[in-house]
Amino acid sequence: MAKSKRDNNTIADLIKSAKAKDRVPVSSEETAQAFTEKMTEIEIKEKERAAEARAMQQGLSYINLRGFPIASDYLKLISKEKSKQLKVISFYKDHRSIKIAVVNPDDPGLLELQQGFQKQFVKIQVEMFLTSEYSFGKAYELYEHVHVPKQVKKGLEISQEDIEKYSKEIQSFRQLSEKLKGASITQIFTLILAGAIQAKSSDVHIETEEDKIIVRYRIDGVLHNVATIRKQDWPKIISRVKLLAGLKLNITTVPQDGRISIYLTKERIDVRVSTLPTAFGESVVMRLLMSSAIGIGFEELGIRGLAFEQIAKEIKKPNGMIITTGPTGSGKTTTLYAFLNQLNTPETKIITLEDPIEYQMEGVNQSQIDHSKKYDFAKGLRSILRQDPDIIMVGEIRDKETAEVAIQAALTGHLVLSTIHTNDAAGAVPRFIAMGVKPFLLAPALNAIMAQRLVRRICEGCKEKVDLDQQTQERIKNILGAIPEKSGYKVDLNKEMTFYKGKGCDKCHNLGYKGRIGIYEIFIMNKEIEKIIISEEVSEYRMKELATEAGMITMVQDGLLKAVDGITSVEEVFRVAQ
Repeated sequence: MAKSKRDNNTIADLIKSAKAKDRVPVSSEETAQAFTEKMTEIEIKEKERAAEARAMQQGLSYINLRGFPIASDYLKLISKEKSKQLKVISFYKDHRSIKIAVVNPDDPGLLELQQGFQKQFVKIQVEMFLTSEYSFGKAYELYEHVHVPKQVKKGLEISQEDIEKYSKEIQSFRQLSEKLKGASITQIFTLILAGAIQAKSSDVHIETEEDKIIVRYRIDGVLHNVATIRKQDWPKIISRVKLLAGLKLNITTVPQDGRISIYLTKERIDVRVSTLPTAFGESVVMRLLMSSAIGIGFEELGIRGLAFEQIAKEIKKPNGMIITTGPTGSGKTTTLYAFLNQLNTPETKIITLEDPIEYQMEGVNQSQIDHSKKYDFAKGLRSILRQDPDIIMVGEIRDKETAEVAIQAALTGHLVLSTIHTNDAAGAVPRFIAMGVKPFLLAPALNAIMAQRLVRRICEGCKEKVDLDQQTQERIKNILGAIPEKSGYKVDLNKEMTFYKGKGCDKCHNLGYKGRIGIYEIFIMNKEIEKIIISEEVSEYRMKELATEAGMITMVQDGLLKAVDGITSVEEVFRVAQ
């Protein structure tokens, strides 16, 4: 009897010791007898040694998870059900890898799990460790203390079936307007957004007038009236817009900003909503931010010839600044994202500073400006430099402080991509000087400056030749005749040139254009330009002269070359670039 008592005391001590080491609750109902049946400390150690030996044989790392501190965020990477099924635990994650512990590394379900991680977290490696059955069991108990909140989608769900249905039913803007007349309030808003997605509109404008509501889509940079809504329906419609965007329903006299998420089958579209009080009531503008917009490749931007070769070389340099210029809506952000897509590799740390973040990019650390917390471009850029980046993208250089930090970053081993507001490439350097930047620092920091605009592509479904008047033809010849020899382009002005336009068809909603392409002027820094900058005798005219001598073609010239190739129309080039 005494011996049995001593045995029970020893077992009680083991239970106490196990609790202290594992910090995992052991049920009060677990008796000494049950604990003995499970495993003694000696057996546990034997099992761990066996697991370690098995890991060595299979060329895997070994991990003992007993008492290992696992954050709940790491556990949540694998559901409790999947963890039990595959006997796998996620015990660590950082920006480079996810570490998982498995009991049976040959389980075919693990391959599917790894593929899911690689699809969800692009450029993150999955590292597999072998653990014992007992060790896994102890880690699995931690799921009891993890609260997994129910996920709720806040936004508007439009299925792919809805889009396809509306595409068949609505072949023109006139049909959309007719469809809206007999629709319910919920259907009206869904129809407007579905129509915008189908037409690849970047913005939806819903404007109040005295007796009606006008719906307009901005397609390829140009606004088009697409429908009208009855005035009496507007209060209910704008209430629904505000509800989805998280705006205050009872505030109608001051502007408000919010967001709506549209969940499609293949992607999520973020919609930035802005309301503005006007003379006849509140008007709404919604910007559609489609994730597919950032999928454009570097080769698809429209940069060609010598300029393409030069800029492809410059973005591969380990340091320096590449600056894009142009007005709002000229495609600067798309160009910078295309550069980042080209440069985004597992070996490269990329950080962006944006206001606001418009598109999410896998493998890129994106930081958003918050003026309410005094987190601006200058402060954000200083913080970024402490994160050991290789490439930095700054949304915009607006002031001397940001410019100086960006230049210092470019001079100390970082590639800096950013934008600045000037009309052309030659105007960027004088703009930096006007900010107060020191010329002797600016000159060695700059790699390239590019200005751009977006022109609409002629619809291939309705392209036809067009005859231009004599005055326009002479104007084109004068512009193309000024293309420098070093550019690599040579246009035979004695040969008759053929130009095109779009007649209008169902494919392009009778607009004659479908899609856009960039027109560019790009100058690369050279010794002559550096000397001018350092001498502080900088003028926009002199910068343009030197860039042209080095082979730069202007945006108008680039646009007309694309018109000669039948990509866009002469009318479109002159609308955008002159």
